[in-house]
Amino acid sequence: MTRSIDIERLADILREAAKVEIMPRFRNLSDVDIREKTSATDLVTEADEAAERFIARECRALAPGALFVGEESVAADPHLLGRLDDADLAIVVDPIDGTANFAAGLPLFAVMAAVVAKGETVGGIIYDPLGDDFMMAEKGGGAFRKTPLGETHPLKVAKPVALADAVGCVSATHFPADQKAALLPRLGTVKIFGNYRCAGHEYRLLASGGAHFSLYSKLMPWDHLAGCLLVAEAGGQVAKADGSSYTPRDRGGSLIAACDSRHWQDVRDGLLPV
Repeated sequence: MTRSIDIERLADILREAAKVEIMPRFRNLSDVDIREKTSATDLVTEADEAAERFIARECRALAPGALFVGEESVAADPHLLGRLDDADLAIVVDPIDGTANFAAGLPLFAVMAAVVAKGETVGGIIYDPLGDDFMMAEKGGGAFRKTPLGETHPLKVAKPVALADAVGCVSATHFPADQKAALLPRLGTVKIFGNYRCAGHEYRLLASGGAHFSLYSKLMPWDHLAGCLLVAEAGGQVAKADGSSYTPRDRGGSLIAACDSRHWQDVRDGLLPV
């Protein structure tokens, strides 16, 4: 039980939303079902909105007093995001993380939820609808993968390596132009780097030992709260690039998640301009 919210029940809600609202629409969207929000790469689909409505309804039944903050709800009412800062209990949801992939028919998207209690992330879930499995964490309780058959396996980040041998995920889209120009040549010092256009799967990869770091240039709570808790509970290090702790109140700056504190510092020193 995560501060009065049953995380297993919350996971069931995400799974049911995917079954009812998301997967029937995968590779089955018409042009009118896909719209731009702020740009051609910032999309919303009918599946995003329907899934969020489903999750919101079920979450209000699960935890009637909790604040519900969804990506699409905030798009409709930006003031909602500010209420997260003072909420005693909140559920933060990304109904489809990786909407651009989903809209293009690419099988790389996730459903994410985080539980926030008095400004602290205490629970996180990243669900893969295609694999029908969860990665979940509770504050102080470790992180684990739950299979479609209900079996659980603990998650553990990779052992640290030199930056030249590291595998990482980098999202530099929202860095200022000068910072991006300084960063891009430095990425050549990393063995492998990529961008899934889906933070949920990048965090899953990191928490399960398949990558050594992730670097992000935009901080929205539905993109990062669940994944950051997952990585931390799997033994990793997560902090903003200035070294400060990442919290649900943070909206600006950049974020590094890494397999341990030493590797975090190597990423900070090796990739980001001083």
